[in-house]
Amino acid sequence: MRQKILVSLTTTNLATTRPTWKDKIKEIDKLGLKEIAFFPTCVNIEQRKEIYKLLEATGLEKIPVTHVRHDFKAWEFDYLIKKFKTEAFNIHANRANKEFIIAAKNHLKKIYIENNAELLGIMPDLLDKLAGICLDVSHWEDYGVLQKIDSYKRFPKLIKKYKVGWCHISAISLEQIFDKENNNWIYSNHYLHNLSELDYLKKYKKYLPKICAIELENTLEEQLEVKKYIEKLLGN
Repeated sequence: MRQKILVSLTTTNLATTRPTWKDKIKEIDKLGLKEIAFFPTCVNIEQRKEIYKLLEATGLEKIPVTHVRHDFKAWEFDYLIKKFKTEAFNIHANRANKEFIIAAKNHLKKIYIENNAELLGIMPDLLDKLAGICLDVSHWEDYGVLQKIDSYKRFPKLIKKYKVGWCHISAISLEQIFDKENNNWIYSNHYLHNLSELDYLKKYKKYLPKICAIELENTLEEQLEVKKYIEKLLGN
């Protein structure tokens, strides 16, 4: 299968020296982009409203996939589907999403569960209600292969049982980095320093679905270089 690799508007700005989501939005027309993925992972509803207005002022035509969060409103799903032709969403696997699922009741079969660290005892219940799995490849490499978290022993069976609707691609660092947000050590990194941090993807090629979104804080221009590298790496 040939994968479509999308650059992304991400909002995980943990360091002030990195480009903000406002910086990335300014790049959209500069680079002539008509299609991107959207990761409003770290912005609240008021910030999202601002983002929607700014995106409408660009030449952007399509956002095929969006990483939603627990406080998404019902109208946001309808808006993204109608305005930007969004085909699929994903949400983290955690217990904070009960109200979210109620709000998203009309679009449950467009929402995929991401394989983040909170897998044990949560993910199977949600998978039966929603569309399937949104594969975060770096999480599988980090938690399942490098850190060998027990719950990930079941993941190869889950990924065979449930549909993989789309996926996230991030970097894998050579050494662990400290994740201040979750207070733990990880290899998965949302900022890429060297293209070789993507080489791990080769062993997951057979699991990658049709749509793959780059989940990096790097500028969109840098992500275009990442896109070229991934396409070459996968033989696309």
